[in-house]
Amino acid sequence: MVIIATDSAADFEMAELEKMNVYYLPMSVSFGDDNYLENISITKEEFFERLQTDENFPKTSQPSPALFEELFTNAKNNNDEVIYIPISSALSGDYQTAVSIKEMVGYDGVYIIDSKTGTGGQRILVEKAVELRDQGNSAQQIVDFIEELKKKTEIYTVMDTLEYLYKNGRIANAAYYIARLGHIKPIMHAGYSTEGKADIPSKHIGINKAIKYIIDKVQEEKPNPAYPIYVMYTYVKDNAYKLAAKLEEIGYSIKEQNIIPVGATVGAHIGPNACAIAYVKQ
Repeated sequence: MVIIATDSAADFEMAELEKMNVYYLPMSVSFGDDNYLENISITKEEFFERLQTDENFPKTSQPSPALFEELFTNAKNNNDEVIYIPISSALSGDYQTAVSIKEMVGYDGVYIIDSKTGTGGQRILVEKAVELRDQGNSAQQIVDFIEELKKKTEIYTVMDTLEYLYKNGRIANAAYYIARLGHIKPIMHAGYSTEGKADIPSKHIGINKAIKYIIDKVQEEKPNPAYPIYVMYTYVKDNAYKLAAKLEEIGYSIKEQNIIPVGATVGAHIGPNACAIAYVKQ
């Protein structure tokens, strides 16, 4: 049997994972001494409510090594194969931990794919892996396909504020205050072309100009219609609906079920009121 596994950065709901028969390794998030497992003991909504009110800034961390050891050891004992698709190695130590535990268990039937993406982009890869598994493809065939697919998977995010990157120590004090005073909305981009890192290629005054940047990118890169387009949001849907409406104007109709909430792993860095898009470019 081929087991598809992912972490909570893919932003699936638990019911979706169960329906697809995907093994789930949750990230953890803590506010001071309060520790939670993402989507298990704290919901996405609860996380953002606390993010905005708690005096303790949250810390997120990768799944417990014990979870990897259990998954890989059970697969080895049952002669199953595992394909694990975590968030980009440039954004978390999740990938490297999985590689280390695979080596410790000593089982070649474990395949670990550095997604070079996260949230909706990671979701696209996992869903395609599930589809290929259900069609009867071998683990190696699935891995080969996903390794190519990830090269064309893109995410663009409009952040409402740089406050949370500042609190995470990702940007300097001066840059944060200049952006806040100027009502600047930064664009964050992550994908294969950025080596899975989160770059800020552009900044715009106001949400409408920031969304226009994304629309221009979509028209330039032309999403592959064989794959879904996901519009993501953090806590509040308003800006995601604005983005979806602009996408519809250029011919891309976004279904409500493809407008998905982002959880703690990514949300701790981009903050509330952000919107984003994930797609596979042609």
